[in-house]
Amino acid sequence: MGMRCINKECGKWVILLFHSFILSFFHFSTPLNAQELKAKVVVNTAQLSNTKTEVFEALREKTEAFINEHQWTNLQFRENERIECNFNITVNSWDESESMIKSTLIMTASRPVFNSAYNTTLYSVRDGDFQFRFQTTDQLEWNPDNVDNNLTALLAYYAYMIIGYDMDAMAPLGGTPYLQTAENIVNNAQSLGFPGWSAFNDNKNRFGLLNDYLDGSMEDYRQMVYKYHREGLDQMADDADKGRAAISEALELLDASKSARTMSQLPVLFTEYKRDELVNIFSGHGTSEEKQQAYDILFGINTSLSEYWDKLKK
Repeated sequence: MGMRCINKECGKWVILLFHSFILSFFHFSTPLNAQELKAKVVVNTAQLSNTKTEVFEALREKTEAFINEHQWTNLQFRENERIECNFNITVNSWDESESMIKSTLIMTASRPVFNSAYNTTLYSVRDGDFQFRFQTTDQLEWNPDNVDNNLTALLAYYAYMIIGYDMDAMAPLGGTPYLQTAENIVNNAQSLGFPGWSAFNDNKNRFGLLNDYLDGSMEDYRQMVYKYHREGLDQMADDADKGRAAISEALELLDASKSARTMSQLPVLFTEYKRDELVNIFSGHGTSEEKQQAYDILFGINTSLSEYWDKLKK
C-alpha cells in the first residue's frame, strides 16, 4: 500500500482502509443486488405426529424470505456473489397452546473457490437450542435497536456470523464490523430468556463461539480463515503447490490458536467441516513434510477423526 504507521491506532486505520478497498473491489461492480445471502431453509417435522403442517410450511417460507430479502449490510453483491447457506431445522417439540417450537439447527455456509466450480464450506455449526415462538400470522421484522423476538434474533445472528466469516475469508479481519453486530445481538437477546445466548453456560453455544472468535488471543484463528481460503484454496487452480503451501501455513495458525485458547471449540469445529476437503488437498499430493505436519496438527486438535487424518499421509 506504500504506507507506514508508527503507532497502533494508525495501523488500525490502514487496516480499515485496506478492507474497504478489498470489499469494494469484489462487491461494487455492476449489475448489483442488495441482498447478501442466498439461503435455503428446510423444516423437518419427522419427530412430531399429527402436526398441522401449515404452521411449519409458513415457518419455512417466512424464515427463508426473511434471510434472503433483508439487506444486512451496506455492501452490494452481484447475484453470483451471494453467500449460499442452508438452514436445516429439525423440530423436536411443538407446544401449540404456547406457540413454542423447540428445534435443532444445522447451519452451513459456503463460498465458491476462485477459478473453479468447487464450493467450500465456510462455516458450519449445530445449534441444539434453536427455540422460539411462532404462529402462521407472524410477520418477521428486524429492528436491531429493539430485539424482542427470539426467532428473528436467531436468524439475524446467523446472518451476521455468515457475513463475518465470508468477509474474514476475503480480507484479514475483514468481518469485524459484522461480527460485532452479531455480538450486539447476543448481548441484547440475553434478556429474552431463551437458551443459547448466555455467557459461560456452554463454550459451544452462540455466546461461547462468537466470544472465542472475537477474543484477541484467537486472532491467529481469524488470520487462518483468510490464509486458508484466499491465499490457499483460491490459488489452487493456478498453482496447486503454492496454494497447498499456504494451507500448510494456515494449519500452523490453526494450531497456534488451539494452543492460545485450549478450551475453544472453534479449531475442533473447523476440522469437522473441513475434514474431507483436507484429505483431498493432501492425500496423494504435496511433500512428505507437508503431509506429516498436517497430520500432526490435525490429529492433535481432533483425535476422534484419526481415520481421516491417516489418509493424509498416503
